Amino acid sequence: MNLKILVITLVLVFAGAAIAVFAQDKKPKNDRETVVFDVSMTCENCQKRIEKNIAFEKGVTDMKVDLEKKTVEIEYKKSQTTVDKLQKAIEKLGYEAKVHKDEPKKEDKK
Repeated sequence: MNLKILVITLVLVFAGAAIAVFAQDKKPKNDRETVVFDVSMTCENCQKRIEKNIAFEKGVTDMKVDLEKKTVEIEYKKSQTTVDKLQKAIEKLGYEAKVHKDEPKKEDKK
């Protein structure tokens, strides 16, 4: 009888843990923001170094590094990091990084 209670208890504990993990994955997307940095990278090795290292920064969920435009676009969780922390992480790798300023639209230039 005690073995049955133990087995049932373990099943319930594991089921509860699985539900808790699943619920954590369903966090709202409104916690996510995107920032674009202008970065002083000059070659493919720079690009790979940034991709490899910044991907592991806490809160980073997606990243696009464009060597031609010299930009790094990072999607991140606001609850886990900030733009300043991400900028410092890029600068720690030896690159200059500044938040990208959007160019005015052609209609705005009139």
